[in-house]
This record gives sequence, C-alpha cells and structure tokens, in this order.
Amino acid sequence: MTALVVRARPGRALDIEAFCAVTRLHPDLVRRLVALGLLEADVDAAGRYVLTARAVARAGRIERLRRDLGITYTATGIVLDLLDRIDDLERLLRARPATGEVHPWT
Repeated sequence: MTALVVRARPGRALDIEAFCAVTRLHPDLVRRLVALGLLEADVDAAGRYVLTARAVARAGRIERLRRDLGITYTATGIVLDLLDRIDDLERLLRARPATGEVHPWT
C-alpha cells in the first residue's frame, strides 16, 4: 500500500474535484460526509463545495477509522469529537507549567 503525502497551505481552499484527487475519495462520498457533518465545506457562487486543506487530514482520519476499526460513518462523528477533545486536553496539559505534582492515578 502506498501513502499519499499532501502539503497544503492551511488557509488554502480546494474545490471538490481537487479535494477528491488528493484524498482519493469519490465525490458522492465527500458530499455524504459533508451532509453527515463530518466534513465542513463552504459553497461557492456556482453552488459547488469548497473544502479547506485541513479537511484533507480529517477525511484521512475518517477513512482510517472506517477501514481499521470498522466504524460506520454515522458513528465516526462521535469518535472524532472524542479524539478532538483528547487533543485539546493534551494541548492544555502540555501548556501548563510543571509543578512537580504527582497525581494519584499515575
């Protein structure tokens, strides 16, 4: 299996065709993920979806959850919310100054 490495500027927007080429997802699946609220997309003047480069990573995470763990697309929303919350908590923990405190659960 080959891995696809994408380097996109964080603020860069991709139309649905470019997004599908990068993520190797079918446009109908991308539309479904947007409809389920798993991917955020804006709509341009012509009525087409425009997705951010950040959505590429999220789409990859969605597909890995489905492929590796067998999680349905509907349940993926809950898992993604929990993973985002864990990331936020870990970021907050790293930002805290070290106090030398030992927690009873460690």
